Amino acid sequence: MVPEETLQRALRTTLDRTDFGALGAKYEGKVRDNYTTGDGRRFLVATDRISAFDRVLGTLPLKGQVLNLLAAHWFEATKHIAPNHVISVPDPNVVEAVECTPLPVEMVVRAYVTGVTSTSIWTHYARGERVFCGHRLPDGLHKNDRLPAPILTPSTKAPKGGHDVSASREEILAEGVISARDFDEAAEMVMALFAFGQKRCEERGLILVDTKYELGKTKDGRIVVIDEIHTPDSSRFWFARTYDERRARGEEPESFDKEYVRRWLAGTGFTGDGPIPTIPDEVRVEAARRYIEAFETITGQSFVPNLEDPHARIRRNLKIAG
Repeated sequence: MVPEETLQRALRTTLDRTDFGALGAKYEGKVRDNYTTGDGRRFLVATDRISAFDRVLGTLPLKGQVLNLLAAHWFEATKHIAPNHVISVPDPNVVEAVECTPLPVEMVVRAYVTGVTSTSIWTHYARGERVFCGHRLPDGLHKNDRLPAPILTPSTKAPKGGHDVSASREEILAEGVISARDFDEAAEMVMALFAFGQKRCEERGLILVDTKYELGKTKDGRIVVIDEIHTPDSSRFWFARTYDERRARGEEPESFDKEYVRRWLAGTGFTGDGPIPTIPDEVRVEAARRYIEAFETITGQSFVPNLEDPHARIRRNLKIAG
């Protein structure tokens, strides 16, 4: 693991926002800054920003490097299952990709009844709802129980600053934002990716609880996976070795995803609305430690942080003038 002293040093060089206009037209997402070139490419810069409850909350040290390199690992490992947009990884924080038009739906796959957000399956189940995104759920489930089988629970993509809304396939098709053919092709893709991810995580002593996938269309009409895959930002992971024991005691499972930050925020009374509380450095460092643990557990490799000034390093690696 990365020493505490290194994480403390990295607090001083977090990548909050970028200004690499020479790369192309900029679009700023919650976590990634995207630059579209004139020749059909996109550079995705994974910043250190953290988002939860559909809000940007601040930064975590080294988070962008962890996310970018872990996503690259999964993209390489799953390219035989589903095509993706990656061309190269020219910097620890950057992916060079094929420019795509994002599908207007996030594909969320869930295998457990859990979560604390307004779109989580547990929030709906706890208030008595037994149909979620078109799936009938059995009675008698408790928080963090496993579902009989993984289910697809897509959500509409809200404008920046808005809240995503979970919906069934029929509800989404009725809105006319995506064709049945595209929806079903994407759905088949993500269910295969989730099954692969579950198996790979199980081999590493982990439970892949749920995850979201984003897909897009290339100029020639192919559907490919974009953004990220099976990272602590897009997925929930639990440790298999303590799951049964903690569940029996009514405790939350051990995790190393951003649920740690969500729980800290919820403990302050923040669940997405109102002023964002300042996250203390000790919470930021612990969250970063968990992201790094996720990388090392999943990949079986040591995470080697780059502590250079990220702006200067990215400019050098991408040959950006100025």
